[in-house]
Amino acid sequence: MDETEFWELVDATREAAESDPEEQADLLVDRLLGLDPEMVLDFARHFEARYNRAYTWELWGAATVLLDGASDDAFDFFRCWLIGQGREVYEGAVHAPDSLAELLGDFDEEIDGDGEELGYAADEAYEELTGAVAPDLGIPPAPPEPEGVPVDFEDERALAERYPQLWERFRD
Repeated sequence: MDETEFWELVDATREAAESDPEEQADLLVDRLLGLDPEMVLDFARHFEARYNRAYTWELWGAATVLLDGASDDAFDFFRCWLIGQGREVYEGAVHAPDSLAELLGDFDEEIDGDGEELGYAADEAYEELTGAVAPDLGIPPAPPEPEGVPVDFEDERALAERYPQLWERFRD
């Protein structure tokens, strides 16, 4: 599976799920079950690499503004959700986190921002296909700390200055 096929699968399941992350995860498992186990592992590698790439202070700060706070777990689930939003939103957010204010359409705080189940889809499909736990993917792990300059999540003024578009749209 190449990068284009990865993003096509993400987009197709998001559209079919009408952007509901839990439904998208279920659809993703169903689609992955139609592939051979090695393709499922390829999907998992693409997902994990993007998940690790999004481990930055800048994105964590953006998630904090968007979600009105983001613990370690909430940021993990946010990164899964972000991948589930597709290539354009993901790449835009990684390059300029404040651009999420423009890239996101409607945002429902009850369901958006939490894609925990998306993070398990490939593992679930692989295990169903093979009866075994997925092997190590052979990609570098995420760094122990987020990349970039730390953000003070408690300083609302600093967050408003650092993420003016997100702050105006989601916190004002």
